[in-house]
Amino acid sequence: MTKEQPNLFGSTGPVYEELVRESPAKYIPFLLGIKENEGYHDITTMQDLEENARSCRLCPLRDGCKQVVFGVGPQNADIMLVGEGPGQSEDEIGEPFVGKAGQLLDRILEAAGITRSKVYITNVVKCRPPGNRLPNPNEIALCRGYLEAQIRLIKPKLIICLGALATQTVVDNKAKITIVRGKWFTRQGIMIMPTYHPAALLRNESLKRPVWEDFKLIRQEVNQRGLNT
Repeated sequence: MTKEQPNLFGSTGPVYEELVRESPAKYIPFLLGIKENEGYHDITTMQDLEENARSCRLCPLRDGCKQVVFGVGPQNADIMLVGEGPGQSEDEIGEPFVGKAGQLLDRILEAAGITRSKVYITNVVKCRPPGNRLPNPNEIALCRGYLEAQIRLIKPKLIICLGALATQTVVDNKAKITIVRGKWFTRQGIMIMPTYHPAALLRNESLKRPVWEDFKLIRQEVNQRGLNT
């Protein structure tokens, strides 16, 4: 079991336990660097949060996509999967991970004994970037408040970061996926596992083995804790 370790690549402030002692009644954001007023802390239901996201115009992405791809899955899920952003298929259907990468993710989850309908799946940004490019830092900064709120409302036991961008958003902005994948990190009692994005496996089949090794560790943790999968 890992210890609380909010920042792996340099200090940005007191560790979580110290913050709790200093201000026990104060809400402490989960994502590093995010301010309390950026996490939609006044929104207390997932339905209201999704409605807010669907009307969001903080960045230009909404004007160039068909719809907001907010997230899918039980609101009390033990496991949350976080990707980078919607692609064309996701933008058309309105659900994350439904294209080729999503179909591969389904097979990985099935092989690991994890039922897709029992996990919550979302992305760092909720609108498709043009040409399926990666979201840029400004888009991430403007949208990550929704991810912060999703984590707060769902209270998952495990978060699986799919790819470098999700890992840098959730774990640390200096994290290198080749170094941190397959390792457990813990923040505020939530265990975090970075692994490669399924789309990377479609481009490079040699990554399938390490991802499978990562999911075996995830399955082991699920079994040990009796999580709902």
